[in-house]
Amino acid sequence: MTTENFDSTESLEERILGGLDAEQREVASTLNGPLCVLAGAGTGKTRAITHRIAYGVHSGVYSPQRLLAVTFTARAAAEMRSRLRDLGVGNVQARTFHAAALRQLQFFWPQAVGGTLPNLLDHKAQMIAEASRRLRLSTDRASIRDLASEIEWAKVSMLTPANYLENAQDRGTPGGFDLTAVARVFQSYEDVKTDRNVIDFEDVLLITVGILQEDQKVAATVREQYRHFVVDEYQDVSPLQQRLLELWLGGRDELCVVGDASQTIYSFTGASPKHLLGFKAQYPEANVVKLIRDYRSTPQVVKLANDLLAARRGGGPVADAAWAAPLQLVAQRPAGPVPQFTECSDDEAEAATVAIKVQELLDAGTPASQVAVLFRTNGQSQAYEQALAAAGISYQLRGGERFFARKEVRDAILQLRAATRAVAETATPEPLGQLVRDIVASLGYTEAPPHNGGALRERWESLAALVALADELVHVRGGQFSLGDFVNELQERSLAQHAPTVQGVTLASLHAAKGLEWDAVFLVGLCEGLMPISFADTPEAVDEERRLLYVGITRAREHLALSWSTARTPGGRANRKPSRFLDGLRPNSVASSSARGKGPAPRRKSAAPATCRVCGSMLSSGAERKVGRCNDCPPSYEEQTFDALRQWRKEIALAAEVPAFVVFTDATLTAIAEAKPSTLEELAALAGVGPSKLEKYGEDVLRVLVESTTL
Repeated sequence: MTTENFDSTESLEERILGGLDAEQREVASTLNGPLCVLAGAGTGKTRAITHRIAYGVHSGVYSPQRLLAVTFTARAAAEMRSRLRDLGVGNVQARTFHAAALRQLQFFWPQAVGGTLPNLLDHKAQMIAEASRRLRLSTDRASIRDLASEIEWAKVSMLTPANYLENAQDRGTPGGFDLTAVARVFQSYEDVKTDRNVIDFEDVLLITVGILQEDQKVAATVREQYRHFVVDEYQDVSPLQQRLLELWLGGRDELCVVGDASQTIYSFTGASPKHLLGFKAQYPEANVVKLIRDYRSTPQVVKLANDLLAARRGGGPVADAAWAAPLQLVAQRPAGPVPQFTECSDDEAEAATVAIKVQELLDAGTPASQVAVLFRTNGQSQAYEQALAAAGISYQLRGGERFFARKEVRDAILQLRAATRAVAETATPEPLGQLVRDIVASLGYTEAPPHNGGALRERWESLAALVALADELVHVRGGQFSLGDFVNELQERSLAQHAPTVQGVTLASLHAAKGLEWDAVFLVGLCEGLMPISFADTPEAVDEERRLLYVGITRAREHLALSWSTARTPGGRANRKPSRFLDGLRPNSVASSSARGKGPAPRRKSAAPATCRVCGSMLSSGAERKVGRCNDCPPSYEEQTFDALRQWRKEIALAAEVPAFVVFTDATLTAIAEAKPSTLEELAALAGVGPSKLEKYGEDVLRVLVESTTL
């Protein structure tokens, strides 16, 4: 079934390559690897690589069963499969790394290991809590979440509990624990899994790698099955995923990778652009194609994105290679409105201002589903939820209840499936779009939306999204697309969590917005301490924050608004500054040396002491230098003071739904307890207490110190 309505008189090349630009066409017609595609935001990379696969299959160069396309999210894999079906090559496999490895592991486990594959662990929290209890360590929800993230990072970095400590010296204090304690929890967690006979998602990759390395028969079978590989979002590959890819290839070079180093925003999970940037060094004969024509955004948005990257730091062993330099996008769309920059008095005022501007867009005809409000941390969403609700504007919080888990959606799919047989027996069935409307009408769907909001409106929007998806698929797939086909599509999308569009303004973190796009985007909270985030304390971490803002900017097709507030609360001190990344971009500002990354960041403290203030020995870690005392010397704080500070930090972290170390690390908390500052100036002089944290927590900390002293 082909669905692009190709003219049968056209040649194969015209049918598949005709609608591509010159660079996309070069990608799609280069059928043998190695091939590296450097694809900027909005340049049609998925279109290029899916047409490459389709052209290769239809021309006989590829066997569809022997090509594997891998990407990083189930949603992206589902989108790729959908496009391949539209191109008439629906039998090509497009999977995530984990899904592809799990399928191989399930097949080869009996012969390579024997017995039954252990159950797959959905969430680590309970196992980590049990591991911590075995070690008699006190944990809470935030610290367990941090420990889970740290263990995931260690495993995708191919570290074990035995060698974690020597390779994690720059990892801070995950969950508020020192690295020795983290290594012990890591080992205990592995022991708990063994006792329970379960494996986690990282184990799926690790065990598959182990089998392919040790069992040459299995490795030969896999390499015989797959001859050609395509890897999307290659800048996000981890060392473990790269090792698995190398084992799949087995020394061959039939590999096409696609990525953009400027969109690397997941290094905290182990992702690294070094494999993308080093591709030419690994494969000197590789073709490198750059996609720089931006079809998504207006010239005004594209210019802002380019200018932001132009001020980024350089560095890295291969980052200066000419072919790997940041891509300069070239806008292809007509001109649009100039991006807006707005300074507000406080967070509440900023949220209210955004709600007013959103309403103006809706009144002008922009659909609510094409508007997004993006922020740095999930804790910022509440103000915008309240402001939009007060304005009567529907919204959806990305990362909330999953679309296919909603009761009305599950009920609708059941009714659609039940109706399939009856419709098949009807001589003259209705068009699919009308058929779906008739079936979901009993669940509350009407052509016009309800006037009131709340649960009734949310239910209607879910059903309306299913109806709109049916109309879209009929248009794309052609008139032969049946109710049975639609039910099968919903089943596949449900498994991949590939939800249709729901009518409502999207609220999402910048990380969650990766891979998405909207007509209008509001980037909020762009002040120092949030962008870049306060704990980005190295040049590399600050550069990743810049890339995160770049991703946010490039989500916008036409309307882009950037805002910040000068105070946290109404009437609060107006000591917040706009993000350094906006220097030279916002009106009447100039690019500062700190924004370019070529000079010291503002308000830097003097270096922490290099020797212990008790015994005079050299301090070997950042934590020791922050406290000013080596680990061998006893602390000088009073126990009730330190306990009071820890309890306060725990309450603040739980309320903000952030890890405890984001408030203050243990080292900083120890320094505060030992120094006992009595003024904000004295507190600000301590390492680890920056302007943002001073403004957020300074008065609370001084209060806790006073109260703990008078106990």
